[in-house]
Amino acid sequence: MAVIRLTQIDGKLPNLALMKLAHWHKSKGDDVIFKESILKDMFEPHYDTVYGSAIFSTSAKKIEIFKQNFPSAVIGGTGYDMTTKVETLIGCQEYEYENYDYDIYPKFNHSIGFTQRGCRLRCSFCVVPKKEGKNVVVNSIYDIWRGEGFEKKIHLLDNDFFGQSDWEKRSDEIIEGDFKICLNQGINVRLIHKEGAGRLVKMKYMDDQFKTKRIYTAWDNRRDENIFNKGINCLLDAGVRPNHIMVYMLCGYWKWETWDDIFFRFNRMKEIGLMPYPMVYGADDGNSIPKRDLKRFQRWVIRRLHEFIEWDDYRTSNLAAEDENQTKLF
Repeated sequence: MAVIRLTQIDGKLPNLALMKLAHWHKSKGDDVIFKESILKDMFEPHYDTVYGSAIFSTSAKKIEIFKQNFPSAVIGGTGYDMTTKVETLIGCQEYEYENYDYDIYPKFNHSIGFTQRGCRLRCSFCVVPKKEGKNVVVNSIYDIWRGEGFEKKIHLLDNDFFGQSDWEKRSDEIIEGDFKICLNQGINVRLIHKEGAGRLVKMKYMDDQFKTKRIYTAWDNRRDENIFNKGINCLLDAGVRPNHIMVYMLCGYWKWETWDDIFFRFNRMKEIGLMPYPMVYGADDGNSIPKRDLKRFQRWVIRRLHEFIEWDDYRTSNLAAEDENQTKLF
């Protein structure tokens, strides 16, 4: 019997790769120990294998500390090495082993998973096409649901739900099965169609806490204005309320981007009644707008301070500095 350490380096939701590894090792009779700490405790046992998973590139410092504590660790994930896949480690074909151990997350009472992998698009800032390729159907809703005795609440991690060939079947499973669904990774508003919007409005779509109605989508740059408006209008015409739609707005990726470009998107979304959520990309890299200012803009929007104070006043105020210092504490 081998002793295995599984380490979740970042992320708030359960890590499916680690859950799959836990199930596989336990099926072999191995002793599996799950940790969220990147440090080696002085009382920890000797491990035959140590795994680490990181999904965010911003976790680089944590990864280095983890490697110092566990030099021979096998590390994978979109935040570190996309070539290290669970299927390769356990010796099976991709999507062949769809078994997950929820016991390593005893406080998690929902279900989580993918009905499809991949995406129809190839956005330069997104790792999904490189990591997963085009759309592939992998599970039904009932494959993901933990079954009787568990709530019918599913965190659906699909990157392109309506891009799969079986989207109608999956939609009907959600609607007829009376599931509450969090489409955590968002829907592709650029490619949404009347039929998909009609199914979506019938779903119990929720935020990631399952407390309020929420659809997540994105508007990545001003040049997509027409296609974004077309997709949003498709949702609104189907009966989706605008305040149900949270829109991630990518900031700081395009070197040509200006404040006019950013505020054009922001103000347009406010006019419609949508919920903008700025997502600041990476580090300063010759961009016209400093990342520090973009992070301030992000806080100004997310904390809804824009309802009480103008941006220029906020940016130069003591409040902005206080918010920045508070953020650094966490």
